[in-house]
This record gives sequence, C-alpha cells and structure tokens, in this order.
Amino acid sequence: MSQLPLPKTVRLGRDGPSFAPLSWGMWRFAGRSRADAAALVHAALDAGITLLDTADIYGFDGTSGFGDAEALLGEVLAAEPGLRDRMVLATKGGIRPPLPYDQSPAYLAEAIDASLRRLKVERIDLWQIHRPDILAHPQETARALDAARVAGKIGEVGVSNFTQLQIAALGAFIGRPIATTQPEISPLRIDCIENGELEQATVLGLVPMAWSPLGGGRLAEPATAREKAVAAALDAVANDRGVSRTVAAYSWLMAHPAGIVPIVGSQQAERIAEAARALTVQWTREEWYAVLVASRGEKLP
Repeated sequence: MSQLPLPKTVRLGRDGPSFAPLSWGMWRFAGRSRADAAALVHAALDAGITLLDTADIYGFDGTSGFGDAEALLGEVLAAEPGLRDRMVLATKGGIRPPLPYDQSPAYLAEAIDASLRRLKVERIDLWQIHRPDILAHPQETARALDAARVAGKIGEVGVSNFTQLQIAALGAFIGRPIATTQPEISPLRIDCIENGELEQATVLGLVPMAWSPLGGGRLAEPATAREKAVAAALDAVANDRGVSRTVAAYSWLMAHPAGIVPIVGSQQAERIAEAARALTVQWTREEWYAVLVASRGEKLP
C-alpha cells in the first residue's frame, strides 16, 4: 500500500523561523503557579514542539482574567529569558469583551502593545486576528498590522476563524502576505478538507493551524455512531503503530499535503510530550481515506 510522506518542517512566512508541524496551545494555561507553567513550557520545547500559541482572551472567564495566560507566560519568560530563543511565539487579539470583536486600527495597536507588555517581550513572532470583525474595513486593518510589523513589534500576521473571502480581502491590502490561518479542523470536523480552505492555504502559502484537533474531546469519548466509526478508523492505525488514538488523530491531520499544524491543547506535561510521537506516524492512502469516509458517513463517489 502506498505510504503518505511524513510531515516536514514548516516555515513561518517567507523567511521566518522553521518549526515542527505541531504546536502547543495555551487556552487553559492560566490559573497555575509559575513553576507549574514553566514545567509545561519545558515539556513542549523539550519534545520539539516550539510554536507556542496563546491569546489575550485566554484566561478570561466572562468577567475577569483577560490577558492572564499571556501574563503567566510572560512571568515564565522573565524568569528564564533563554526560553524565548527556543520558541516561535504566537498570540492572538481582536476579541474585546463585551463588544465582542474590534479590529479598528486604534484597538489593534493597543492590543498588540498590551500583549507585548504582558508577555514581557519586544517582539511577537506571529500575531493573529482571533475572529473577524465584520465592521472593520480590511484596508484599515491591514494598515494597522503593517505598521506594527514595520515597527518591529510583530514578525508575521495570521488569521483565525476567517472565511476564504475574508482572507482574500485582508490579503488584497496587506503589505506582507498573511502567514497562517487557524480554523477548526479534526477528524470530526472536515469542512476545511472539503470546502477549498486548505487549497486556498496551499495557493497563498498559508500555514493552516488546526484548533480543537481532537474534536473538543469527543474523540476520547465518542458517543454517536459517527464518532465511534471515526474512533475505530483511527484505532486501526493507532494499534498497528503502537500509539494512542490522540497521536493517530494528530498525525492524520499532519498527513494532509497542505501541511496542517495541529494545536495540542493538553495542559499535562506527559500528554504534550506524547503528542510529539505524531511526527513519526506514517499513513497509507487507504488508512487515511478510511478515516475520511467514517467522518463523512458515506462512501466516496
């Protein structure tokens, strides 16, 4: 049976840093001690997972905690400055409770500066618009992001939860090509695989970063017939390769030629380290399509 290529190193933008096609997300990072937080950062970096993805909204509980995840990571970096050079630092902004979204030039500048202060760094490698602001003109948004990049505050620009047309609109005005897109992709959420989003990413040179790659935990405890079918298709490969279903799910995404980078959401050091095994799992076409068929719930035409 034909083997799909193993995932390759990914480059951020045209000339940015390279990193393994797996990242660690910090949505549930806030609320722990600095020592515990540092242990998680070390777990990711030691496993070869060097892109760390956070956001200013992470830690917000609806009333308080805005910026807490960034601030905690900033404490870790201040205590161990050498860690900064080992990572590709990514964060997001543009969600502004209770608006909820704001990509006006003034707020973008404010949000980027605030993230820099909380993270205690001079530059963010990848700054992403977290969700699109329908009321923001893409030309004005592009100007604000270009200004931050020229000022050396950010390296590359990415988007999260943008449609294909929203990506094209921002891309038409921005001075430097958009580097990443962050949609929800998992073996249970295959919209991007079938609606052209990944093809657009390939054409434009965007790195697709998959949030919720385990289907919001549903792959761990499948309940519906469809979820159980997908889990069984993943288990067939996991059992054969001696890995967990979680690792199989990550590697299934990474086998796509668009170069999907799953965002590992676990806040357990051993699970973060385990995720790196996905870099070594190779799929056959037959195995890969079996998962897709199970997710679709019908045979391919």
